[in-house]
Order: sequence, then C-alpha cells, then structure tokens
Amino acid sequence: MAKTKYQEYYQKMVTENRQLFDEFLKINDLFKADPQSNAEQFHLVGQKVLDKVRDFDRRLCSAMGRGVFSTYSQKLSEKFWDLVRKDFDQIDMVGVKVKTIK
Repeated sequence: MAKTKYQEYYQKMVTENRQLFDEFLKINDLFKADPQSNAEQFHLVGQKVLDKVRDFDRRLCSAMGRGVFSTYSQKLSEKFWDLVRKDFDQIDMVGVKVKTIK
C-alpha cells in the first residue's frame, strides 16, 4: 500500500536526521522514566528535534495553507504531528519547566 504524503515526509525527516532522532529516542525514554535525571539534555536535544519537525511540517503544508485547502492543511499537519508523538511521546514536554512544590 502506498504511503500518504505526511507519512513520506515523516520517513524522509527521520531518515535524513537518523542520528539526531536515535539520540532523542533514547533520551525521550529516559525522561519518561525519570524526568529529573536528564531534563537538561532532554530539552537541549529536544529543541533540535522540534526545529526539524517544525521545518518538515512547514514543508509539508506550505503550499496548501493558502486558499481552499487551509482546513485540509491543518488536518494534514495534525496527522504528521500524531506520527511524531507516536514515536516520541514526550515531545510536547520539550521546553516545559516543571516546578515541584515542597
């Protein structure tokens, strides 16, 4: 079965940046287990990953964002981000500072 456009872009993004995404996957799993242990590294590498993801999201949706396809573009972007969240479930925590109340 043929891949959809957002799946192709996701695969291209991961393939072109294999080392970065492999590193983040390890850090993502460690952060999930113990957020305090490697938070600094998680946010540092995570910001690089977010920049790549946003870049590919823009590439995917840039031409469709104008005119009659704007709602389609938003849904396409959501599907793309769902793929990202499937592999990197802590991606939404990048840059979030959590205070612990004592």
